[in-house]
Amino acid sequence: MFTGIIEELGEVVSIEEYGDSSRIRLRGPLVSTGARHGDSIAVNGVCLTVVDSPDELAEENGEFSADVMAETLLRSSLGALGPGSPVNLERAMALGARLGGHLVQGHVDATGELLSRAPGELDTEGRPRWEVLRFSLPSSIARYLVDKGSITVDGISLTVVQAGEDWFSVSLIPATLALTTLGAKQVGEPVNLEVDVLAKYVERLLGDRAQDTRAQDTRVQTARDAS
Repeated sequence: MFTGIIEELGEVVSIEEYGDSSRIRLRGPLVSTGARHGDSIAVNGVCLTVVDSPDELAEENGEFSADVMAETLLRSSLGALGPGSPVNLERAMALGARLGGHLVQGHVDATGELLSRAPGELDTEGRPRWEVLRFSLPSSIARYLVDKGSITVDGISLTVVQAGEDWFSVSLIPATLALTTLGAKQVGEPVNLEVDVLAKYVERLLGDRAQDTRAQDTRVQTARDAS
């Protein structure tokens, strides 16, 4: 599990293609410090597993590698990365740590794209205090978004400002713009989206309850017909 609070803005070092999979090497001095084989690190919101051997990790070059399967490449924007691409990095949360964002699984539900970005009010030096970004919203996950709810965009825990039928918007403070990939994201570029897992649980519970209610009504009606 992750929190959606980005620890480091890293960089893709290299990508090796292996047919329907890839091995991606990334530079992230902070998140690679103390990393071990098998550890989980979220890369642009995708949970990946460190595959380096202990000796390779002991080199302390600030880099780590992870394998990316075909399913992940298909369902996320990682396939669009190349050497030099910036990436958002976050280590798995430690038990008992503060939950600064919201519960993030690192399992991408869908991809969207940046539709527009508009600056908010300016400070005394003429720089925007925030920016409003609008993203496309695939129909498969639209029902999970509500105004002021949570959404993960490229691994960043954000609050939804407005949720439309096929779009949503967020407001980004200068720190988020400076310390994550969204600061330089261009209109038309893809992003990984993960909805709040709590919304999925609620949907499942309500669906099961409705199904139980219908089954009970059917049994009652059958008993009445028999009598």
